[in-house]
Amino acid sequence: MGLLFTNLLTYGGSLASLFNPFVGLLIYICFAIIKPELLWYWSVPAGNYSRIIAISLLIGWAARGFGNWNFGAGRAVLLLLLAFYGWAMLSGLASPDTVSALSFVEEKGKVVLPCLVAMTICSSFTQLKALAWTIVGSHGFMAYEFNLSYFQGFNRLEVVGLGGGLDNNCTAIGLVTVVGVSFFLGLSEQKWWRKLLAWLISALISHAIFFSMSRGAMVGLCIVGASCFLLMPKQPKHYLLLLVAVAIALRMAGPSVRAEFFSSFEAKEEKGGAPDSRVYLWAACIDLMKKEPILGVGAGQFRNRAPEYGLPDMMAHSLWLQLGAEIGVPGLVFLFLFYLLAMWRLWRAKPSFAAMANGDSFVQFLPSMVISGLIGFVISAQFVSLDGLEVPYYLAILGAAALKLQSQVLASLPAPWSGQMAYQQSAYDPGLYRGVTHLSYSSWVRPSS
Repeated sequence: MGLLFTNLLTYGGSLASLFNPFVGLLIYICFAIIKPELLWYWSVPAGNYSRIIAISLLIGWAARGFGNWNFGAGRAVLLLLLAFYGWAMLSGLASPDTVSALSFVEEKGKVVLPCLVAMTICSSFTQLKALAWTIVGSHGFMAYEFNLSYFQGFNRLEVVGLGGGLDNNCTAIGLVTVVGVSFFLGLSEQKWWRKLLAWLISALISHAIFFSMSRGAMVGLCIVGASCFLLMPKQPKHYLLLLVAVAIALRMAGPSVRAEFFSSFEAKEEKGGAPDSRVYLWAACIDLMKKEPILGVGAGQFRNRAPEYGLPDMMAHSLWLQLGAEIGVPGLVFLFLFYLLAMWRLWRAKPSFAAMANGDSFVQFLPSMVISGLIGFVISAQFVSLDGLEVPYYLAILGAAALKLQSQVLASLPAPWSGQMAYQQSAYDPGLYRGVTHLSYSSWVRPSS
């Protein structure tokens, strides 16, 4: 089934994306998440599946005139991502090991370019819903395979992760990033089978996070649960639903999981006496940032510099600190603000999304989906080095595209609702939309020609 699924999406999708690049975007993101040759290694041979889709996607994108570049309130979020990528390129050119640094730049380019394409071609909330389901469904595929292997007696997620450089920690953090999205997607769905599917995926993901034995992911899962509590509607039925979810999660977490979780900050030593506690690794990163604050020591170079501090050749167990040490403080700031600004603007705009929804719960819950996922990722990333994880970029761009559409809606309204002032006010006064909520959001935002 894995081989059939992969070939069908690769070749059928590449043909479809020539005429509708959005189809190619969804397939590319799906492949970026599940990595079919790794997820189904026993049946899917190594191949250029993502590259084939990417080429068709770019051709279709160019044929459509490269989409709509009016990004509205999502512009600043996208610019921060482009600034991060530009700084990584600059740091790579100055790196003592240009091969490793430019490899880092190449890998990031495979994420940044699809994000740019997504911002230009996503032109309706219906498309954003398809993108959200693609992200959730792809992780559902992964969680199902990991759970299946676990119950068959082999904890694949803990032992090898997804493979290809994505170990148990990196893979589990990806699952953390999506569990909140899946929860709110279930709340937003009207059809019972879609609602149950989204919540089943949430359960599979949560169980996989527990047996991944990733302490950073466990911390992130707790943060996501807390953020869901704060973001969800304040109604008894929603509180009951979250309480049931928490009870199920606590039941799934056995003694070994709890022991692993509470050992997160215990200092320990290698057999040779070299400390490997995160505290020592983080201190080394901070010292390297002091020595090379602008361009860093070079992407992928922390492992080579760690022995200078009496540490083994290993990752820093912190995306943020390792990134700052390797590509410099400006690069770290650009990426961190990319996520932070997406969350902040969506948080401010939550009331206006609720007012625009007009009965469509997906539009209402869209900010909560993105915020809950990114909060879990941002905090979990402090405990794990995960340069290869792509899903948080796509989730942030989902939020930026939603802000873009919101700006288009505001621009279509008469004064005093239009303009930047309306954007700022609507974040605090959803009553500004009274009198126009009889319009459906689909009539406000039409696919671009």
